[in-house]
Amino acid sequence: MHLLPFLTTVLPFMASLSSATPVELATRQTTSKVAVGAVINSCVVPGTIALTFDDGPWDYTHTLLDTLAEYNAVATFFLNGINKGSITSYPDILQRAVAEGHQLGSHTWSHPYLETLDHAAILSQMTLLEDEFVQILGYFPSYMRVPYLSSNDAILAAMAELGYRVIGASIDTKDYENDDAGLIWKSFEKFRLELDAGGSIVLSHDTHFYTVETLVDNMLQEIRSRGLKAVTVAGVSEIQATGTALRDRRGWSRLNEEHKVRVAPRSFKHGKWVFYN
Repeated sequence: MHLLPFLTTVLPFMASLSSATPVELATRQTTSKVAVGAVINSCVVPGTIALTFDDGPWDYTHTLLDTLAEYNAVATFFLNGINKGSITSYPDILQRAVAEGHQLGSHTWSHPYLETLDHAAILSQMTLLEDEFVQILGYFPSYMRVPYLSSNDAILAAMAELGYRVIGASIDTKDYENDDAGLIWKSFEKFRLELDAGGSIVLSHDTHFYTVETLVDNMLQEIRSRGLKAVTVAGVSEIQATGTALRDRRGWSRLNEEHKVRVAPRSFKHGKWVFYN
């Protein structure tokens, strides 16, 4: 890892989703002490900050997990089915992230502009990825982030129908604009300035080399120097709703009867089917 000086192909999607038939929603968990279908942009619990990483899993994610472990910090990963890589190529990353206390969330199947899709296609973007989560882990997330942070009432209504808590961001590092050894300091400076302004949910990407190699180290040092605690977005929202932070995946994962019938876990998944309320 390299500290900043001042601190010492997207795969093609398979078919038209607009003609896809959404799964039966009757058994879906859609109620929660944490609001569904509404955008959460900040950590309201004093002293907490949520690092979030979009667009993975990818080749750099293991290195990012190593860095987080060095700082005893947890984060939230909003994953795609197909983006720079394919979720099916990285089951070990998902399993390791969960084992180390991190949160996984949905970032849709193929990272489209959801505003361009009809209702059925929006549902399919979510349920296709749910199926992959179930095959890899035996459960799927109850939190998501809309691609490009670009949402509207129709999208939020679809997320409420599916029972998703929607996460935005109050600190956007714009690391995708600065993925260069000579530019990544701009993302860190943006992080510091927006942290000064009260931001607390941080958006970065584990698909960019200099984010993982440089930016994350510096953000974690800054978090430590300010006496903040890095938490998952589920951790802070559960504290807000219940006064207690769950220390495992019960705060963000679920399994519905439709998935038990429709999707079988792969051979590398061991354990019982569990449905968390």
